[in-house]
Amino acid sequence: MSAAQASAQHPTPIPPPLVLLDLDGTLMDSAPGITASVIAAFERLGLPVPDEQGLRSFVGPPLPASMRAHGVPEERLTEAVTAYRAAFEAGGMWDSRVFAGVPEVLQQLRGAGYTLAIATSKPQVYARPICERYGLSDLVDGVYGAPLDHIPSSKATVIADALADLGPRVPTTERIVMVGDRHHDVEGSAEHGIACLGVDWGYADPGELAGAVAIVPAVADLLAAISAQVRPRVG
Repeated sequence: MSAAQASAQHPTPIPPPLVLLDLDGTLMDSAPGITASVIAAFERLGLPVPDEQGLRSFVGPPLPASMRAHGVPEERLTEAVTAYRAAFEAGGMWDSRVFAGVPEVLQQLRGAGYTLAIATSKPQVYARPICERYGLSDLVDGVYGAPLDHIPSSKATVIADALADLGPRVPTTERIVMVGDRHHDVEGSAEHGIACLGVDWGYADPGELAGAVAIVPAVADLLAAISAQVRPRVG
């Protein structure tokens, strides 16, 4: 039997579609712990604390970029990040909750045949224990986060790490979708040619998710929105 005949009789399995999921603002309401840690850092440095809207803008994006955007001088950036991490590790990282309905939707997606992976800008050293504590790790196929802040990173690099690690389970890009609540999710997935679904229950400012293929209004609508973008099975 030739190689071509053998291949025809035993075709390479097509990987199931892949759903990449942001963590903060998409699967979890982590604003209380993050904003409290930001306040502690700014007070430690003697800098004006951002207003409520400014504090919420810290939820999701890489921390150094947010610190710069809110007036932390470059020469004090390391000090600010260190102060934030101290407060976060002292308790802020556990001041979160999983959005209602999220575990059920993840179970439904896995039951329908999707591969699921969390891709977050939160450092991986925090993302994985948080997902473990709140029961998310058992509902997905992998948790991928950023390196700590002295190593440059973006949502695009986190996605790249996830795709590289998942390897043979990664389908073609038209069968991958990113789900997130900030423009970093839209931009990061676009760098890989991946469509992004925005969610309306997160921390985006009005118009921030304009580049998303659709906006999902509620957690209960997520399964249908993902299925409309990428079918769970071929054939």
